[in-house]
Amino acid sequence: MIAWKANPDRKPLILRGVRQTGKTYLLEQFGREHFSKYHIINFEKQTGIRRLFDGDLEPNAILNELRLYLRSDINVDKDLIIFDEIQACPRALTSLKYFCEDLPGLALCSAGSLLGLHLNEGSYPVGKVDMMHLYPMSFSEFLLGIRDDFTAQFFLDLNTRSKLSDVAHLQLWQRLKQYFVTGGMPEAVKVFRNSEKNIYEAITRVRTKQDEIIKAY
Repeated sequence: MIAWKANPDRKPLILRGVRQTGKTYLLEQFGREHFSKYHIINFEKQTGIRRLFDGDLEPNAILNELRLYLRSDINVDKDLIIFDEIQACPRALTSLKYFCEDLPGLALCSAGSLLGLHLNEGSYPVGKVDMMHLYPMSFSEFLLGIRDDFTAQFFLDLNTRSKLSDVAHLQLWQRLKQYFVTGGMPEAVKVFRNSEKNIYEAITRVRTKQDEIIKAY
């Protein structure tokens, strides 16, 4: 995403991925750390804002309406705009085409889940957006998520090692089994981390959290 920001030919970004993988969290962190300010619109939560896209999709007019709605100035050259849950407003997705053409300097990111189930062919700005996909956490990200930075770095450095000791293998194997049980959904990893001192309790709580996610899906 940092490389996307630095790309002079960037287009509005769509961050795809299933629910609960941390898309919104990632975009907000990106906005805090790499922009002077970020502005977020959630089309599921802030349903009234959808009417803003019922008329013309002229980017400068949309920005002026957003400034009024958010009661905040938006600096086109320095700020990040986030359209969250964009699948709930197909016209907002279509507007990305015009932001690409008319305001290429604006950093505009959007996040959506199951876009193909919500949208028709006319909604999608083909060729006018950049796309990334956020997957659940990998094994190395799991290690970082449970704050085992030492094992994570050891795992990432494996290619530079000619031999793996029995002790190191055992440590990695134990962590790998925990990853297989916990999976890579951030909330499940957080539950495991907070209860790790009692493995039985940790796994029990992880299973409860996984069941909640599955039922929600």
